[in-house]
Amino acid sequence: MSKAIKITKGVDIKLEGAAENKISAAQRSNVYAIKPDDFFGSIPKLMVKQGATVKAGSPLFFDKNRDKVKFMSPVSGEVVEIKRGAKRKILEIKVLADSELVYETHTPWTGGDRQTLVDSMLAIGIWPFIKQRPYGIIANPEETPRDIYVSGFDSAPLAADTEILLKDQMDDFKAGLEALKALSGGNVHLGVRSKSALYQDVNGIDKTTFTGPHPVGNVGVQIHHTKPINKGEVVWTVDPVDVALIGKSLKEGRFRAERTIALCGSEVKNPQYYTTLIGASIESIVGDNEKEGNNRIISGDVLTGTEVSRDGFLGFFSNSVTIIPEGDNKKFFLTKGWLSPGFSRFSLSHAYPSWLMGSKKYKLDTNLNGEQRAFVMTGELEKVFPFDIYPMQLIKAIMINDIDNMEKLGIYEVLPEDFALCEFACSSKINIQAVVEQGLQDIITEFAS
Repeated sequence: MSKAIKITKGVDIKLEGAAENKISAAQRSNVYAIKPDDFFGSIPKLMVKQGATVKAGSPLFFDKNRDKVKFMSPVSGEVVEIKRGAKRKILEIKVLADSELVYETHTPWTGGDRQTLVDSMLAIGIWPFIKQRPYGIIANPEETPRDIYVSGFDSAPLAADTEILLKDQMDDFKAGLEALKALSGGNVHLGVRSKSALYQDVNGIDKTTFTGPHPVGNVGVQIHHTKPINKGEVVWTVDPVDVALIGKSLKEGRFRAERTIALCGSEVKNPQYYTTLIGASIESIVGDNEKEGNNRIISGDVLTGTEVSRDGFLGFFSNSVTIIPEGDNKKFFLTKGWLSPGFSRFSLSHAYPSWLMGSKKYKLDTNLNGEQRAFVMTGELEKVFPFDIYPMQLIKAIMINDIDNMEKLGIYEVLPEDFALCEFACSSKINIQAVVEQGLQDIITEFAS
């Protein structure tokens, strides 16, 4: 019998533009790109040169820290550009796709010892889908985790519905879970949404039912409320869609890069789902489905996603593309500013009467509605942070690079995504997720030296 846990801290931000339950094939993308910045903590070392011919599943680069972990091309074709930034940092490896994909093939995994499975996953190229806590880096294939956690749903604003993403893929999902059980010695945990029937036939793992507002779907919240991470412990996490991809790739012995994407947001004409591949161009997904105006396109959700342009590319882990208004227009303070009645404004503090309209959906833009100011105790963060951790104190410890207090205050349990609502609620306008990411980098550097 599964356990049931109710989360009380947090908030559901209801936005206009949720994707309809309709799946279409996206336009074919001519060029695909893999971005090393999608893999926090990894140092890319190129394995191809511009002009090289690759297959779907051919390695493009590997992690200098863990040379067994390779990152594969989602398509076959020609490497047409290796885009670099400052200090020759690799930003993107672009592949011009063939009209018909040709795959690198490997022996399908049908069972066996753990090392055989690890070797198969590394060879096929599906290991990068497994992340490690602490730090949020790609898991070390030479370690065995305490547990593996899968959050079976996403509670972020306008997040893609996992029940739609996994439609007709439950056999692959179960095959992926079997692989995770082999990797962890059977210690696999699945968080499920209350009243969802998607996983009712999934057995042989620990299930926990979660209810409550966002961030109840964050895997970090689920770990914290079931079996928190202590210093020295390692837990792995996998997105449910990637569990299915792992299962399918292992059964076929080749890297399958299919993605079902929710194109959503108030500035999308017809929000719906599209099938595409990892690294596809944003233009191929959005097409003519964007409303006119100055908009921001986000690979991912509005709280944790990455801003991209129309000529950019889908993130490696993204299950959605969100389009909202760019908040760069001036607002008259009596009609839309801080002295307005506020019937169309969302507020966590109940400063506007809109909080009385429980089912109201909002059209929010990217405007911060203020400048960065002193970072003082307000109690705002604690209301939306469902961890037994002091968020304000931890963030300040990170800011001054106080490693000892960072450890004492719970840095090993959290990732930037766990502070996304804190960043939204912060009246000081601090970029909290970037602060937490820097703190994790400082910890990695401290213990690597």
